[in-house]
Amino acid sequence: MTDVTAAAPVTAPGSSATTARLLAGAAGRIDAPDVVIAISRGGVRTVHTGGSAEPGPVAREHLHYELGSASKPFAGLLLARLVAQGRVRYEDRAADLLAPGLPVHPSVRRITLRHLLTHTSGLPGLPADFYPQAVPRWSTDPYGNYPADRVVRAFLRARPRHRPGTRWHYSNFAVSVLGHTLAAATGTPWEVLLHQQVLAPLGLESTLLRPGPDSTDATGHRRDGTPLPALDTGGFTAAGAVRSTPLDLLTFLEAHVGGGAGPREPALGAALTEVTRPVLRRGLHHTHTHTLTWFQHPTPYGPVLFHAGATLGQQAFLGFRPQTGLVVAATATRRVHRGDTFVATAYGLLTETP
Repeated sequence: MTDVTAAAPVTAPGSSATTARLLAGAAGRIDAPDVVIAISRGGVRTVHTGGSAEPGPVAREHLHYELGSASKPFAGLLLARLVAQGRVRYEDRAADLLAPGLPVHPSVRRITLRHLLTHTSGLPGLPADFYPQAVPRWSTDPYGNYPADRVVRAFLRARPRHRPGTRWHYSNFAVSVLGHTLAAATGTPWEVLLHQQVLAPLGLESTLLRPGPDSTDATGHRRDGTPLPALDTGGFTAAGAVRSTPLDLLTFLEAHVGGGAGPREPALGAALTEVTRPVLRRGLHHTHTHTLTWFQHPTPYGPVLFHAGATLGQQAFLGFRPQTGLVVAATATRRVHRGDTFVATAYGLLTETP
């Protein structure tokens, strides 16, 4: 069981001892060398840090954690802002922006930016030719040898499994293609585009798309405690490359519930509203609701929107309740495939906390 080594100072006045105890109890259920659980209620923050490892020279709440698939809400907000600015449309066809005039399969021609972001493109989770090169390095570096140009080529020669817009299938491949498409459409590299359109406007100064300065990155671990190198996402940057501190993650989430300092630029405000609007339902009896980029579930306290992510040795959870202003950000530096309590614990804080 995790040995909670310290509780970080509350980062805003007004946090209660009850909240601090709640977070300490939650952290105690997560077995990882480093654990951070942070919540904000109406802008009042409480942050708990702990874990089974000795704290390092940089406080855990200031380390950069790999978000994995929890990077996708950043991509979704970027697309929504570009649409609000009139630079692209949700119904723009990706192939037309990436390779105008190039012959592609008719189903590929139909794939729009909306399809790519909402996992309704018909594309598989990863390209078919990804696995032969990835399997030999599956536990250390599966993505690094698959660069951006290869992702684009795989898309342009793809044969979607389903007609775009007809079925939901989670796809890192599709969201990665979205990133390359937006870069092509704007003539701006993805990293620069994300910084200009999302990170800088929201004041996310500690959110990166590559490893940070020495000693500022959290180190992921295998189940047995073996440390892992920093993840290289190769050409799948938009789907999983974001690294961020728990404090920046709170800022990102607070923006979705109307928090943060000062008025929003109109296109950014419109984008923040747009990404919280339900756009599709799926599953048995259509019980699963999704916005452009968040999963949405009902609770007694109103709907919750959330997204989890994992890399080889780290996990992250982001979520918020628009009606009550509660946001939850959690990170851990171990990924356990069976019997893991991380996501359930963070989700419980979001859905069960009054």
